[in-house]
Amino acid sequence: MNTLKWVRGVNGTLGWIAPKRVASKMRLAFMTPRALPLRDWELPLLASSERITLRFGLSALRWGQGPAVLLMHGWEGRPTQFAALITALVEAGYTVVALDGPAHGRSPGREANVVLFARAMLEAAAELPPLQAVIGHSMGGASAMLAVQLGLRTETLVSIAAPARILGVLRGFARYVGMPPRARSAFIRQVEQDVGMRAATLDVAHYQLDMPGLIVHAEDDTFVSVKESQLIHESWFDSRLLRLESGGHQRVLADPRVVDGVLSLLAGRSLQARQSA
Repeated sequence: MNTLKWVRGVNGTLGWIAPKRVASKMRLAFMTPRALPLRDWELPLLASSERITLRFGLSALRWGQGPAVLLMHGWEGRPTQFAALITALVEAGYTVVALDGPAHGRSPGREANVVLFARAMLEAAAELPPLQAVIGHSMGGASAMLAVQLGLRTETLVSIAAPARILGVLRGFARYVGMPPRARSAFIRQVEQDVGMRAATLDVAHYQLDMPGLIVHAEDDTFVSVKESQLIHESWFDSRLLRLESGGHQRVLADPRVVDGVLSLLAGRSLQARQSA
């Protein structure tokens, strides 16, 4: 907390004098993930995985045999955070491929953002069998929805604790680190230049999501407001919204209702495919 107070104090003063300099430093901080240690409960799943390297250097973990499901973790996350879901999917007869996002785990890069995550998913999908589902958590959920706009094909899509508006994420970070208005504007412009897209276009309201989907969010999520899930649901005609009273931003991944919801979505889609064949 003392460090944050110091950062806010410096940004609050220097941001008026040299807004572009402050914006540049905060852009680097915003896009540079830390490597966080695994929890003990993740280790057995890691030990049972197969490490694979995709054509352009992305690293991933793979489990099981059967139709393919692609997973993307969130900011500073990792594949094994999906432990409960991976175990259930493998038991249900699916192959699960979970990416290390760019600049995360063993994948290359020093910086990451939602566009790089989305492009990584496109690269992975090009080397995998047709995807039965894509599942993303937090920034991984936002990147999965963006990847669909960029050409990713999947039978179903699951978004867990994801933001609906990237511009809102940028503004929230800028306020959190105490940037004054001119520095905030410069920060957003620099991020847009980096990702090659305007932040306002990275809003689910502009997306075309035409596959069956599941949107999951916990009421007590303190990182991404549960209100974001309603915005996604309103923009996605063929989606089901699962709002849980608790689970926070991370624990929600292990909730049995989430696992059941994902398996039901996949089973329903498989049944529809068989009936139309």
